[in-house]
Amino acid sequence: MIESVYKEERGLEHYLDNSATTAVSRAAADKAYEIMTSCYGNPSSLHNKGLEAERELALARRSAAAQFKVNADEITFTSGGTEANNLALFGAAAARRRTHKKIVVSAVEHSSVLEAAKRLEDEGFAVTRVSPRSDGIIHAEDVVAAADSATALVSVMLVNNETGAVMPVEDIFAGVKAKYPQILCHTDAVQAFGKLPVRARQLGADLISVSGHKVHAPKGVGALYVKKGVRLVSRQCGGEQEKRLRPGTENLPAIAAFGVACREFALEENGRIAETLNRYARERLSRIEGVVFNSPEAALPYVLNFSAGRVRSETMLHFLEEAEIFVSSGSACAKGSPSHVLSALGFSRERADSALRISFSKHNTIDDIDALCERIEIGLRVLAHR
Repeated sequence: MIESVYKEERGLEHYLDNSATTAVSRAAADKAYEIMTSCYGNPSSLHNKGLEAERELALARRSAAAQFKVNADEITFTSGGTEANNLALFGAAAARRRTHKKIVVSAVEHSSVLEAAKRLEDEGFAVTRVSPRSDGIIHAEDVVAAADSATALVSVMLVNNETGAVMPVEDIFAGVKAKYPQILCHTDAVQAFGKLPVRARQLGADLISVSGHKVHAPKGVGALYVKKGVRLVSRQCGGEQEKRLRPGTENLPAIAAFGVACREFALEENGRIAETLNRYARERLSRIEGVVFNSPEAALPYVLNFSAGRVRSETMLHFLEEAEIFVSSGSACAKGSPSHVLSALGFSRERADSALRISFSKHNTIDDIDALCERIEIGLRVLAHR
């Protein structure tokens, strides 16, 4: 039923850019509307309208916490994954800067981690960037070797946003903690949340960032898991909201909708859909001359990155768009800039410049992939000679 409604509302479009953002679910959208029009009190107000809003906030917090298998008071709501990542890095660095002035990150992190690390470097922190090996994976022993007793924080994403590579975060954090128990371990789980189990204790994570608009909730909401006892220094000043880590009146319509989206997770069912689509896409694309895959075989099935070196990705992207087929040339936050991820993997400039990323949700079908492949075949014939 959900799929049929989705297709009816969107007509003939083929949306394959779900790692950039997803369509908001009907239940989440209805909840946001309800909060904006009926339950519109301020959660900090002491009257009944405020208490009603506070109950919705608490429900959303419990719903997010349930996905991490943690206590509700360990969840801090943010405006999205970027703010959650910034709060984790800047907050941990500020809390430890007197005694620990080193940060270790992977070289293929989202820009909100890499840019934060660069800012900390400008402020006097030593930053080590660990590159992936030829398999596209950040290896635990490389991260452990990069860490030392002066390290405040290690940050390695759980799933890469461009290739879908699944990083062995559990092994990385276990190795780091075994040698340096004082190091805080953070993972950007934005692309994993709602697709893989993201269990804080199992991962050994002290801090975990997630975002709402990747899981069929609205834009403008995310969360940071902060393990009990971990101290962060807020970068904002204001009221008492979110344990003073993220002060300011909460964006309750988006937060409540995020809570609904968390309660709608169906990891196994949706995972089977993604695996079927990924296998079919690999098989269809492999028939097209010149196509090579940039995503590892063991990547998260929701993401598939590939190149066809004769046509630049931006040119092909707009050619596909003319047929109502929507894909990405990499991270949406990069706005078309060269991919630092593919560069870190050692791919040639031609291969990186022709890379496209398709990413699936529960709404996608085989028809979407057939339309994509047919259009790419036409594009390679037409555009390569321009």
